[in-house]
Amino acid sequence: MTGRDVVIVSGARTPIGSFCGSLSSLKASDLGSIVIKESLARANLKPSDVSEVILGQALTAAQGQNPARQAAIKAGIPISVPAYLINMVCGSGLKSVMNAYLTIKSGEGEIIVAGGQESMSQSPHAIYLRNSIKMGDGTMIDTMIFDGLTDAFASVHMGITAENIAKNFTISRIEQDNYAAKSQQKAQVAIAAGYFNKEIIPVTVTNRKQSVIISSDEFPKADTTIETLGKLRPAFLKSEGTVTAGNASGINDGAAAVVLMSAKAAENAGIPALAKIVAVAQAGVEPDIMGTGPIPAVELVLKKANWTKDEVDLYELNEAFAVQSIACLKELGLNPEKVNINGGAIALGHPIGASGTRILVTLLYALERIGGKKGVASLCIGGGMGIAIAIERQ
Repeated sequence: MTGRDVVIVSGARTPIGSFCGSLSSLKASDLGSIVIKESLARANLKPSDVSEVILGQALTAAQGQNPARQAAIKAGIPISVPAYLINMVCGSGLKSVMNAYLTIKSGEGEIIVAGGQESMSQSPHAIYLRNSIKMGDGTMIDTMIFDGLTDAFASVHMGITAENIAKNFTISRIEQDNYAAKSQQKAQVAIAAGYFNKEIIPVTVTNRKQSVIISSDEFPKADTTIETLGKLRPAFLKSEGTVTAGNASGINDGAAAVVLMSAKAAENAGIPALAKIVAVAQAGVEPDIMGTGPIPAVELVLKKANWTKDEVDLYELNEAFAVQSIACLKELGLNPEKVNINGGAIALGHPIGASGTRILVTLLYALERIGGKKGVASLCIGGGMGIAIAIERQ
């Protein structure tokens, strides 16, 4: 490695909470502060060592000024260290890592905490009253759905864009349910084997009566089968639809963070690297099939890394919907045995702004566990985009 190479020296995530579930009393910035603090501790770094904090978050209505700065201060980062927020919808948590990588690569920083945080449970309902309502009823909007799950161009739910993929790529309901069942099954194997234990930092939630420690993902459903999935009704197109609550990702709360350093700074401090960042990439696609975003993004990141698809040991492709995951696997020609080996967002959940960092953290620990070297993480993004990163363990 050269001095301006960029390495990841630690990573951690919270458990993923269900919508209005175990983590719902915590603000996104509360969750973010937990993973900032833990990722620094795992690298034996002090808050004062940090050059900058960059966090992704998609849902920020009524969350206060700059939730990234809130999380940083709560985590004990000095007042003198800046922090900023990124909203690239589902790609936010990986875009934060990309920006940290580019900052260090350019010599403008040495140690940066990058991550993502989201409390979909705390997204408020809102009403436009700035000019008042002269007469009649007013309408509340659900900011979680409006800002996070609705295409801004066609004003349709993300689920409709998934149905478009099912039609355009001829992907059946049974294919989607089969994929979703496998995601749940892989997650159950990983949970039983303790594969997530190293990446998760338990979260203490205190209410009026007691404190509860949340140490595992809340969303996975152990009893999921193709048969139970087959009984669910289509969620978006009632008559001919194929996308259901069972073959789509969840609505969730959570946070994840990684610490990036220049290779030289890590070497000088005696801090071992988990992986080197080899390449980053992003691309745009038609908004009405936004779930295909990983196709050009993965192709581009492999080209920039000068890797073939088959020499990559593991892929983490965020499972926004089973149908878009299937389309990406088919179009990229990937070996399914290398993709989401511990299950994906259909089983674990998808806290929008945190998922990019979450899949990267999961990839880091999965590569370590199997003794793999090369990994790629990628997500589709609402509005029609894809983002990807290529990492290599030394």
